[in-house]
Amino acid sequence: MLSNMAASLIVHKRIFTTTAKAKALRGYLEPLISKAKSDSTHSRRVVFSYLQDKEAVKELFTVVADKVADRPGGYTRILKTGNRLGDNAEMCMMELVDFNELMLEEKASKSKKSSTKSKRTRRGGKKAAPAAEATDKVEEVKAEATEAFDTAEEAKEESKAETPADNAESSDEK
Repeated sequence: MLSNMAASLIVHKRIFTTTAKAKALRGYLEPLISKAKSDSTHSRRVVFSYLQDKEAVKELFTVVADKVADRPGGYTRILKTGNRLGDNAEMCMMELVDFNELMLEEKASKSKKSSTKSKRTRRGGKKAAPAAEATDKVEEVKAEATEAFDTAEEAKEESKAETPADNAESSDEK
């Protein structure tokens, strides 16, 4: 079962499974990915003895090994997705870390933002301006929310005030 799941993960880059199986698969697959970093006949044969799938071995040694060449470990990510309806088993999505473009973009944008911030030290060298800006933004959002709530309340009161008057006019017409 683990070799089939590992081959599917290598080929498709993402699979949905139970959390227990994903954790077992991580211990099975990560050493194979580390072996794939050194492309030799021996390492290919060792990986093939575990996977028993030529296409998965080919994909692992060509595409996956190139992407994870500089990563020291932690090649997989497990994201919990909730419980399965039938038997309430805890489900998750397991994926290869370097193949999720959305998370890579978010990480790049966060690293750009964090590089612009000042370094915090114990000597008081941190800047107070970003914190002040953040509190100002929070206060602006709160003010906008209260204004929106107030306008909604006024609209409700107006609609309540118009309703009895409309009823009185309709009774006068009869």
